[in-house]
Amino acid sequence: KMKTQLMTTALTLSLVASAAWAEVPENVIDRLGKDLTPMGAEKAGTAAGVDTWTGKPIDGSDLLKGYDGGALPNPFAADKPLYTITPSNAGDYGAVLTDGQKALLATYPDTYKLNVFQSRRACTYPDFVYKAAKRNAAVGKNTDGGNGISEAIMSSPFPIPSTALEIVWNHNLRYRGERVARDFNYSAPTANGSYTLTDTRDEIVFPYSDPQNARAEDLNNISIYFVAYTSAPARRAGGVVLVHETLNMAKEGRKAWTYSPGTRRVRRAPNIAYDNPVTNGDGLATSDQYDGYNGAPDRYDWTVVGKQEKLSQQNNYNSVQTPYSELLTPRHPNQDVMRYELRRQWVVEGNLKGGARHIYAKRVLRMDEDSNQISGGEMYDGRGELWRIQEIGQAPDYRPDAQVCWTTGGEFTMDLLAGRYLGLAMKSGRPANFVTGLERLTPDYYTPANVRRLGR
Repeated sequence: KMKTQLMTTALTLSLVASAAWAEVPENVIDRLGKDLTPMGAEKAGTAAGVDTWTGKPIDGSDLLKGYDGGALPNPFAADKPLYTITPSNAGDYGAVLTDGQKALLATYPDTYKLNVFQSRRACTYPDFVYKAAKRNAAVGKNTDGGNGISEAIMSSPFPIPSTALEIVWNHNLRYRGERVARDFNYSAPTANGSYTLTDTRDEIVFPYSDPQNARAEDLNNISIYFVAYTSAPARRAGGVVLVHETLNMAKEGRKAWTYSPGTRRVRRAPNIAYDNPVTNGDGLATSDQYDGYNGAPDRYDWTVVGKQEKLSQQNNYNSVQTPYSELLTPRHPNQDVMRYELRRQWVVEGNLKGGARHIYAKRVLRMDEDSNQISGGEMYDGRGELWRIQEIGQAPDYRPDAQVCWTTGGEFTMDLLAGRYLGLAMKSGRPANFVTGLERLTPDYYTPANVRRLGR
């Protein structure tokens, strides 16, 4: 009954906003910071176990004493699992399991499980992000059939979403800081568990989150500058990818270039998009799967499934501290080090448009309501069969100069047909994200000429 009431409340709110698609009523906007969080999530917890959001950030003053820049200490290290879900008791927890988790329990009954912990909604953002979110609620608009954004800036453009496309855009434009550099690894273990690590560094500028910009129209249609270069293994070392992500993809699509050390040439790369294989992914994921979902949403008809209370990887600090020799087990990552919590999620479904091409005929995306980050999803093939399952851990970065909620522990795509998986953005043994001292990352850095220098 409680769950039904919450679903009704969420959908009613969505319908109220939908009645004035380009203009959310002022009395609804006023709920931000009251019964809704400043980012638009429901503050209240649930009897089923979703925590109440208090707005109090993690106090890292003691945890960060002597901190050397490595993996962040786990602020919830004392927590013990409330229960563990295995194939033998999965029927008792069907309401909180996603379709992907149910499939993994059935496919790998001897190794896949979910250790479920207390729900701790510790995701918070700086005050200027909250102020931007409230402004966005009043002025943010979808344009050009949902393929562009107008007026919004800094934070997710639709804190009170009314359409599935708005929810997808909330993920793509969520706040991740102004500049960031990350050292991480990719790996695609074989079915028997052997693996090779790919060492990668990416450096990102988010003009959309630059305080100097007042509205989307100030951005010259670029929301993200992205460059990633590979340093190991030797056969991949020197490869570089450069991306200019556009804000209105109907006006101009993504611009991308690659540098190949074999040819020593920079080439335009229009194939770094949609269902082309993700770089260094061994064919186990698509380009638009990186970060849960990225790029133009135009090949799918998107619908809102609703808000659901499901388990997802949250506060996954332990997985970052786990060496790869323990983390990368056969067929799926080591579930002993993964932390699951019950969370409310926005769930949207994308069905491939008639005449459009993509290897996924349907995809379901699940977004954590506090961060608007995709925490998981299911991808279906042309026969309508579940093919790949994605699980993405996230946790707050509680350093004073890095107050964001982002991927922690990696993005994992389990391929049921191949019996293998791909780990992206894994940081075991790698330093925490760099967020200061990055003034050199200006638009002039993100040029084809600089890509050639980085490759060399």
